[in-house]
Amino acid sequence: MRIAVCGKGGSGKSTIAALLASEALHRGYRVLVVDGDESNAGLFQMLGFDDPPRPLLDFIGGREGLKKKMGEPNIFELAQITTADIPEKYILSNNGLSLVAIGKIMHALEGCACPMGALNREFLKKLTLEEDEIAIVDLEAGVEHFGRGIETGIDSILIVVEPPLESVNVGRRVHEMASDIGIRSIWAVLNKVPSEQIAARLSDELQSRQIAVAGSIHFNEQIFSASLEGVIPRERLEAVGKIFEVILPDKSKG
Repeated sequence: MRIAVCGKGGSGKSTIAALLASEALHRGYRVLVVDGDESNAGLFQMLGFDDPPRPLLDFIGGREGLKKKMGEPNIFELAQITTADIPEKYILSNNGLSLVAIGKIMHALEGCACPMGALNREFLKKLTLEEDEIAIVDLEAGVEHFGRGIETGIDSILIVVEPPLESVNVGRRVHEMASDIGIRSIWAVLNKVPSEQIAARLSDELQSRQIAVAGSIHFNEQIFSASLEGVIPRERLEAVGKIFEVILPDKSKG
């Protein structure tokens, strides 16, 4: 299962991706996290790594290497890519958790993120997982990645929605675009919800737009405090476990 986490900027996509990865590990899965957000620089810290992985874009010679498709043979020439195919210096691993990064915009005037999008699309389409392995993909904010076709390599979409209406509107656009390309497993997760009343209103609003809600995570001081340190809470959250079981009802290992 390849699960993409989408949503409006600031909605908590990376936090949700990291929490889901932690929950999957607790349930006995091997987890590959794909950092597909070229602007977010802190996901590796949330996952407990000291440094970020070297981006896959470097593996093929950077932007120019991607354009020319030249250089030494590499994994992108394979019909299928497994976690084991990724060279060690481009993947971080620790106790069943692995992290790869597609690429980052690091300098002013560097250009658009289209090369990273193209590489992410190719990587996800070829990515082949083992039976006990899950990929969680943290995508950039908004909907531009749909224009690059990244979701053609995705099995399930998780839309992170917070209380502002703009977040709901972005969620609706994500749902429409994901449906248009044939993805049927599409869920919304409510995040940073201040009360049950607000959660109910948000759920009603999303369901009126035919968007199924997998669960909600209330505003949590534990999560907020951990986020100030750039990490995720060490304790498992019951709400995350319930969301996981909705997304993977037949594959949860309990």
